Amino acid sequence: MPSRRHVLQGLAGAAVAALGSAPRLRAGAAPRVVVVGGGFAGASCARALKRLDPGLDVVLVEPAARYTACPFSNAVIAGLRDPDAQVFGYDGIERAGVRLVRSRAGAVDADRRRLRLDDGTTLDYARLVLAPGIDLRFDALPGYDRAAADAMPHAWKAGEQTLRLRRQLEAMEDGGLVMLSVPANPYRCPPGPYERASLIAHYLKTHKPRSKLIVLDAKDQFSKQSLFQAAWRELYPDLLEWVPLSMGGQVVEVDPGAMALVTDFDRHRADVANVIPPQRAGAIAAVAGVADRTGWCPVDPVTFESRLRPGIHVIGDAIIAGAMPKSAFAANAQAKVCAAAVVDLVRERTPAEPRLVNTCYSLVAPGYGISVAGVYRPGDELLTEIEGAGGVSAADAPPATRALEAMYAESWFRTITGEVFG
Repeated sequence: MPSRRHVLQGLAGAAVAALGSAPRLRAGAAPRVVVVGGGFAGASCARALKRLDPGLDVVLVEPAARYTACPFSNAVIAGLRDPDAQVFGYDGIERAGVRLVRSRAGAVDADRRRLRLDDGTTLDYARLVLAPGIDLRFDALPGYDRAAADAMPHAWKAGEQTLRLRRQLEAMEDGGLVMLSVPANPYRCPPGPYERASLIAHYLKTHKPRSKLIVLDAKDQFSKQSLFQAAWRELYPDLLEWVPLSMGGQVVEVDPGAMALVTDFDRHRADVANVIPPQRAGAIAAVAGVADRTGWCPVDPVTFESRLRPGIHVIGDAIIAGAMPKSAFAANAQAKVCAAAVVDLVRERTPAEPRLVNTCYSLVAPGYGISVAGVYRPGDELLTEIEGAGGVSAADAPPATRALEAMYAESWFRTITGEVFG
């Protein structure tokens, strides 16, 4: 496993090096690039733009004063991590020369290349980068609206919902039933629900061993499935039950008043219910006209420019990325490639074809990590995986390797948050 990690790190380093150093500036006013969204995608892109071309006027539009990260939030739910370890400020981004505007994007005039903010001000731009993340579709699952999320937390946007689910688990009596509803693809972080199931199972095993967790899934297959299921058989054989689509696992309705989840074949009453609803690109994507009928954003895989609105680029969880999953690692990689392409386009150069790397780490217990990795290139108007360049953790890896993977996961999180927000 370490050797594969080193190979992927080398590929990632080569990809970043291929972006080149900051180009020489032309005379005249600084072109303005506006980035909307201060998560891993948007913040990474803003910093990369300023690093690659210090002569650009880079503006990051983000209403929140602090960012709460989703990676490792499952450990917060399971009581294994301090919530404050997930929270980051934007001081480092401002020190890097990026102008931070604390407002919300309200409307986009793509023809005039102008962004209007909710406070009434406008920003003209040479290029606009949208990193809107995801919105939860409260219209997609009957019975599950914003009010229902108080009783049945989704915890799919880190912060208050994360703590709500954690408190519900802590308050549940030993012997209670926890239910987790997983949507059909696509959604943010494909292996995330199964890491969550693993860590909730660990919490129950440690603190409430007479309890049970049932995972109701709208799919028959999922990321790292064989690795997760092998770990569940080893660690949580009588505690965690996974019900796939073919066995009636798809939740078609919820009743928050009765704490019930309804499938085509049954009605389950839970003591704690974690409902992850279907998702779509964040609201500004529809406002800007870059989301299609699926709710997600088609982009050029070389430049991440919208296929629907020229001059607007979209990165991160909101895009239709082909084989590349929706993850913080992927968002960071896309942000750097997009930044390099934007610099080239602003400076009237042709962007190079990129290679992108993604690694998704998951914890199934403290000190027990697994991962999947891939390398991607543009192809057939989407990002396609380069065969043989990635892989998953070995099925027969010894405990020492699982512990190393867990350590790599923590190291990755410290590295990326330091790079983006430090």
